[in-house]
Amino acid sequence: MSIVVKSRALDGAEISWFAPICNGDTNHLGVMPDAYKSSWGNTSEIIKEADRLGYRNVLCPSSYQVGQDTWTFAAALAPLLDNINLLTAIRCGEVHPPMLARAIATLDHIMKGRLTINIISSNLPGEDLPSADRYQRSREVIEILKQCWTQDQIDFKGDFYNLSLPTLPVKPYQQNGGPLMYFGGYSPDGVDLCAQHCDVYLMWPETTENIKGLMTNMSEKAASYDRQVDFGLRVHVIVRETEDEAIEASRSLMKYLDVEKGDEIRNRALDAKSYGVSRQSEMRNQSDREGFVEDQLWTGIGRARSGCGAAIVGNPDQVEAKLRSYMDLGIRSFILSGYPHLDECRLFAKYVLPRFKTVSLPHELGRVPDTIPQTPLGAAPRQ
Repeated sequence: MSIVVKSRALDGAEISWFAPICNGDTNHLGVMPDAYKSSWGNTSEIIKEADRLGYRNVLCPSSYQVGQDTWTFAAALAPLLDNINLLTAIRCGEVHPPMLARAIATLDHIMKGRLTINIISSNLPGEDLPSADRYQRSREVIEILKQCWTQDQIDFKGDFYNLSLPTLPVKPYQQNGGPLMYFGGYSPDGVDLCAQHCDVYLMWPETTENIKGLMTNMSEKAASYDRQVDFGLRVHVIVRETEDEAIEASRSLMKYLDVEKGDEIRNRALDAKSYGVSRQSEMRNQSDREGFVEDQLWTGIGRARSGCGAAIVGNPDQVEAKLRSYMDLGIRSFILSGYPHLDECRLFAKYVLPRFKTVSLPHELGRVPDTIPQTPLGAAPRQ
């Protein structure tokens, strides 16, 4: 069997920004000025600006300890946006699946099909489930969502849920299975779940060879289910007119950070001890004295951030070249961020974004054709 180790051919890339609703915005890592704290005013301004500047999607993350509620934020923001999609995180198990299906369908109608979903399988607050159980729960949630969106009846028996009820109220706006599902995870159970059920495999930045290995592994697993999964990269960015200015900006970002504060920030997240986070630490340990693990890939951010721990740093030509090198591997979705988020959003849009043709994956992958009649929430699913 021939294994396709890349996203499906697209004439462009989905270039997205990030909503810092989890208190992650700042001008210096380890310092949290009041102006950058998670608030409706700050985060909504960032996303409205990303919409105006031409980004195609925005990740709205989920965290219990800090920040705002993801779905409340997304529902309030949706009517204020003109073109950008929302990539809204759901923490599986947090909401009863039929009610979650209804919430997703409602927001999908509000956005007229510009909703995408980020599947999260972390422990809920106070839980300590083994990895296999967490991913099994996510699998059951996804299977119930798909039944809600494509069938007239839920008929499901699993380890976490046993359901039999009609699905009339929960049909989404999008056709062909509902909103696209993005997924990030590195354990064998997580890879298997994504290969079987999800649409876009999100990776954190690593060396090029490691990314190739992740993509090959996912492609082989997806092929075992007779499926093909597309690929995305979640990475920070620091772009300035010159490389020296970009490197100086990276140094400025770190100048008030001490080791203890960095450890505190990294360890407060529910997924701080996950395998994916450990891979970010391993990459940081391989970096040079300036924190670069390969050309333009700087790992310093990971000293004070759980999760995505590296940034593309350079002048506009260098940043463009780095992104295109990832596209040559087969990556077609990029979720970018920078510090402060509004400033870096504008800088990337000024220097780099116009160099790319950008696409909306729900449209490109057939979930939202260019002309599609709006379907009432209670209507039968479209085939």
